[in-house]
Amino acid sequence: MRDLIIIGSGPAGWTAAIYAARAELKPMVFEGAEPGGQLMTTTEVENYPGFPKGIQGPELMQLMKEQAVRFGTEIISTRVESLKKIDGGFEIIAEGKNYQSKTIIMSTGASARRLGLPSEKALYGHGVSACATCDGFFFKDKKVVVVGGGDSAMEESNFLTKFASKVTIMHRRDQFRASKIMQERTFNNPKIDVVWNKEVIEVLGVEVGHVTGVRLRDTVTGGESEVATDGVFAAIGHEPNSSLIDGLVELDEKKYVKTVEGTSKTNVPGLFACGDLMDARYRQAVTAAGTGCMAALDAERYLSH
Repeated sequence: MRDLIIIGSGPAGWTAAIYAARAELKPMVFEGAEPGGQLMTTTEVENYPGFPKGIQGPELMQLMKEQAVRFGTEIISTRVESLKKIDGGFEIIAEGKNYQSKTIIMSTGASARRLGLPSEKALYGHGVSACATCDGFFFKDKKVVVVGGGDSAMEESNFLTKFASKVTIMHRRDQFRASKIMQERTFNNPKIDVVWNKEVIEVLGVEVGHVTGVRLRDTVTGGESEVATDGVFAAIGHEPNSSLIDGLVELDEKKYVKTVEGTSKTNVPGLFACGDLMDARYRQAVTAAGTGCMAALDAERYLSH
């Protein structure tokens, strides 16, 4: 029976590991299906403090990992299949092997919903993004397309007008799902155009290595057309990776883990959650790292009682 196992390896997981390892908790980290999390698909990170010239997302994750290892973190690069409560702690099964721990930190993150197009995948980080606050700055005086019709699409579009010369929202229906106030803000913004009843069926520019436009299908007539653009933002929401603990801990209606306000504690003693798994609001590397620190400190206090 170990003191601590951390499941997930983005900024939250690695920060939790750094703090826990320095507190002599000898943490074990399961890297999971997407080691490094969402930052692995981000090319340039310019808003993480301490890197005035910016840093590549994968490099930042590698540095955090090395820092965790330096203090004695053990890394298992398999995926956790199940997690259950047992006497005195928790039991994990990963690739048929059993692991037991007194405490668990869940940092499995969230995944941006994708459009699901091969061309979108090919151009991810080269004009295709799912995070305006992360990447908006790179589209100064350029044209961008935002796909979606909910609050996140309105929010991303309005934010992008600080940089882009023109933002076009593509929505596959003839009205938005977004709240009234967000819709009004969007319609009143002179830099935003709205195109109704259109869905993106292809992102153009794969052969040149950066986004040049989108191919659209009219959802009413079925007709196809092309629009030139420099960037495509999919703003169709995020899904927390909480299936492993669904039924074990309390989740909100969107399946994010509920934590005690101002802490990383879940309703199950000894089980802590951090990063995008419990934060639907900020979703930044730096806030994820902050909650990872909180989770390690919370786990350490729990173990010392």
